[in-house]
Amino acid sequence: MTTPPIQHIVFDIGKVLIRYDPHLGLMDAIPDKAERTWFLETVCTDAWNLEQDRGRPWAQAEALLIADWPDQADRIRAFRAGWTRMVHDRISPTVTLFEQFIDEGRDVTMLTNFAADTFVEARAMFPFLNRPRGVTVSGEVGLIKPDPAIYALHQQTFGLDPAATLFIDDNAANVAAAQASGWRAVRYVDHAGLVVDLAVLGVI
Repeated sequence: MTTPPIQHIVFDIGKVLIRYDPHLGLMDAIPDKAERTWFLETVCTDAWNLEQDRGRPWAQAEALLIADWPDQADRIRAFRAGWTRMVHDRISPTVTLFEQFIDEGRDVTMLTNFAADTFVEARAMFPFLNRPRGVTVSGEVGLIKPDPAIYALHQQTFGLDPAATLFIDDNAANVAAAQASGWRAVRYVDHAGLVVDLAVLGVI
């Protein structure tokens, strides 16, 4: 069977289109790097933050942690308060490709693990996020990558042909889940590698 050409390009956002570094949002609250590292590995962990991407309200998330870590209450609240500094810049080479595809009239959408409220802020900070045909935001739909259901929802919402869909994500598990859903998917590591992958697929 002949493999169809890519008709739909789906981008992840964090660490693909915009940089994310939680250390930057906590530098005022926790100046010492080693202490920040401990805090992020022990208190405001990736697993805790992921639940906000799934839709848990920040007030509830903070209350749960503060109950366990009352001496860290101010720092826990500083995590959300400093969020805009965590997403400190665009990843310019990828954004250039992203906007080039849109300008060429290609079908571009986004599929992202993102809290609903912080995504509103991200759209204001980075106007290019408003340019694609649409986006599925995990915090808005209550599903999160790599759950197969979020890929199915995105595919249905935007009428994608899975065999003609390319997904670009920095997370290996998310890439594998897209492939298991019948999509073609590549892992973003750096711009040079992405360009090679896109060339092999005939996208550029």
